[in-house]
Amino acid sequence: MDFDPTEEQAAARGLAARIFGDLATHERLAAAGTGSDPELWKSLCAAGLPEAVEETGLLGLVLLAEEQGRTTAQVPFTASAVYGLLTVARHGTREQRARLLPGLRAGTTVVAGAFPAYDGPGDVRTEPGGRLRGTVPWVPWLRDASHVLVPDETRALWLVAAEDCGVEPVELTAPWSAGRLVLDGARGERVGVPGAYAGVLGAARIAFAGLQAGVCAGALARAVAYTSVREQFGRPLSSHQAVQLRAADAHMDTEAIRVTAYEAAWRYDEGLPCAEEALTAAWWAAEAGTRVVHAGQHLHGGLGADLEHPVHRHFLWGRQLGVYLGCGTELLAELGDLLAKGTPA
Repeated sequence: MDFDPTEEQAAARGLAARIFGDLATHERLAAAGTGSDPELWKSLCAAGLPEAVEETGLLGLVLLAEEQGRTTAQVPFTASAVYGLLTVARHGTREQRARLLPGLRAGTTVVAGAFPAYDGPGDVRTEPGGRLRGTVPWVPWLRDASHVLVPDETRALWLVAAEDCGVEPVELTAPWSAGRLVLDGARGERVGVPGAYAGVLGAARIAFAGLQAGVCAGALARAVAYTSVREQFGRPLSSHQAVQLRAADAHMDTEAIRVTAYEAAWRYDEGLPCAEEALTAAWWAAEAGTRVVHAGQHLHGGLGADLEHPVHRHFLWGRQLGVYLGCGTELLAELGDLLAKGTPA
């Protein structure tokens, strides 16, 4: 097991860090409100970062998702890469890959995922002719999507054009351009063989755990910078033992999210069973991630309660990711069932 990035992965991560750092500034994010930043998305696509995911694999995506999370950049990068590009590349037919991958690489095709937080049957049913009916209460980045990847009640995967769906705007805790998906006889395109659902769900859990690792790292970096210059009783806050211990705990939690996401992504790329590892990464991201963003806000003192402060955005993203990945008890129950069965997926 080797977590050292390849030359290609390191180059892609460095490029992503520069673009996100230059363009996902506090001022631009504030101006975007609850929507996405189309200029940032164009810059990422012009730099070839969506296409790079195909070459660098899921571990490469986790590294890039960290950079997105570090700046809480409001673009559908992680979602479209995992539900669109990686899904089509691994599970699509030759014809689907030839038709869909060019747009996914260029960023002109954006895929959102109407996936539940837990591994259970969805609320969408399939009728004869591949027509889909049902609703999904909220789908992240749906308002930015050209297509939606939808699992039905049998866990078959269908790709549906967003223009054929009903999309009602929904505001979440985090500004993810979400929407309520309404399917009223929309025709879907089957993607993957039976069993592909589990692989896509696992990959999504791993990718969004990587996103959470970046969110937490960004929150902690802001807290460290603030406590190093803010003085209390003539001393920097960072010199107080209680502050140091709180920051140290947050650092260890962040590293736990990162390393479990890296391990799960590495196993996925190597074609090894990774369902247990994906659940482990998701649990750490949901549980520890919530602790870290709370700590980041708390270490800012009264300033952390300011809704306009940059650290508050990390708090919102961390809370939303915890909800999206599923509560800790649900994830542990699912992991326990998987371990009890003793059958790797």
